[in-house]
Amino acid sequence: MFEFAELDYQETPLGAISLRRRSEPRLGGKVLYEVKLGEEFLMSSLFVEAEEELAALALQSLDAEELDVVVGGLGLGYTAAEALENEAVRSLLVIETMAPVISWHRLGLVPLGDKLALDSRCSLVHGDFFKLAASSGGFDPDNPGRLFHAVLLDIDHSPSHWLDTGNSAFYTGAGLTALAASLHPGGVFGLWSNDPPDEAFSSLLDEVFASAEFHLVTFPNPYTGGESSNTIYLAYRAG
Repeated sequence: MFEFAELDYQETPLGAISLRRRSEPRLGGKVLYEVKLGEEFLMSSLFVEAEEELAALALQSLDAEELDVVVGGLGLGYTAAEALENEAVRSLLVIETMAPVISWHRLGLVPLGDKLALDSRCSLVHGDFFKLAASSGGFDPDNPGRLFHAVLLDIDHSPSHWLDTGNSAFYTGAGLTALAASLHPGGVFGLWSNDPPDEAFSSLLDEVFASAEFHLVTFPNPYTGGESSNTIYLAYRAG
């Protein structure tokens, strides 16, 4: 039996955002959660491997006994939830510009809502990641100038394909330099991208940070019968 439910629909400064749950008959009735901004699909619970790898790859590269982490972009919560799987994570600050997305988690409308909302290490903050990254006070409104061991970003489709053109300034030398100032020495900036590795952006990361790398995360695509891939960039502040 086909199931479809629009769980929420709200207007935001970026357009109407909606959360829906549906069964997928092409996948044996598997239940999916999907987020749309206007008519554009933002995310699906079907393809989460790279979102999880963003947190896993970044945090496993750090050797601090206790980690303070920022995640830019809450979405369905897969990057944040994977970060909380790391026992070294002492605190997780998740910054989301769309208030409805935070409410989905607090109301338990998405599968990972309780996992994030009930974990005392995790704080869901309504704010603009890009404005905070560019500010002198940094990401924690209650502790200006606070440094973090990892900042993980999954908001735009890629460094050159933005949800809002105003985000473009972040993906420049000046924008990334400001971001790096929020990292502890040896800290890592991680970025998810839907596009293949971008040589120009990789070179920019090399200019701003002490070192940088990218990982191609490949996963099965049941619609094509083949594989799809996303890119994870990691860049490290000098220790």
